[in-house]
Amino acid sequence: MNIVKRAKAPTSKFFKTLRTVGLSIATIGGTIISAPITLPLGVISIGGYLIVAGGILSAVSQITTVNE
Repeated sequence: MNIVKRAKAPTSKFFKTLRTVGLSIATIGGTIISAPITLPLGVISIGGYLIVAGGILSAVSQITTVNE
């Protein structure tokens, strides 16, 4: 099964929830990075890590399919 078919295949409820959590984590990271105030470098680095972790979590959850 190629990537396109996997992405279009049905996903279990657990991984749909996990995908939503990953998108939320990525959104929080993006908000931290684009904050209009000056933040310490460590906080901005954490925001970048949150974006990467949320993106990976969402991508892996999207291509996980239900095995019938």
